[in-house]
Amino acid sequence: MTKTVNEKIAMYDEKIEQYQNQKKKLIQKHNADERKARTKRLIERGAILESLIENAELLTNDQITHILKCTIGSSFGEKIITQTKSEVSATPIEEIEIPSEESS
Repeated sequence: MTKTVNEKIAMYDEKIEQYQNQKKKLIQKHNADERKARTKRLIERGAILESLIENAELLTNDQITHILKCTIGSSFGEKIITQTKSEVSATPIEEIEIPSEESS
């Protein structure tokens, strides 16, 4: 039994619709995976921040923002960020020179 041209067209239209639905599902899964990874990263980094600032849970978001702007936004903070980015894995983070509190 041979299919008519219209039957073949309908068959291909159905396949196209199936592929479009598969594509949508893949895109949705990819976006969900990216959101999960971002959420995980934000939680981990928030935990790191709270572990480094004593009683961080007692501070407001504005106070945390102020602390970060004053430290990370300082010339020293920017230097450390630049140094860390450029070194990627060349130098262990423990070897980056941090001035003592006496010299600041």
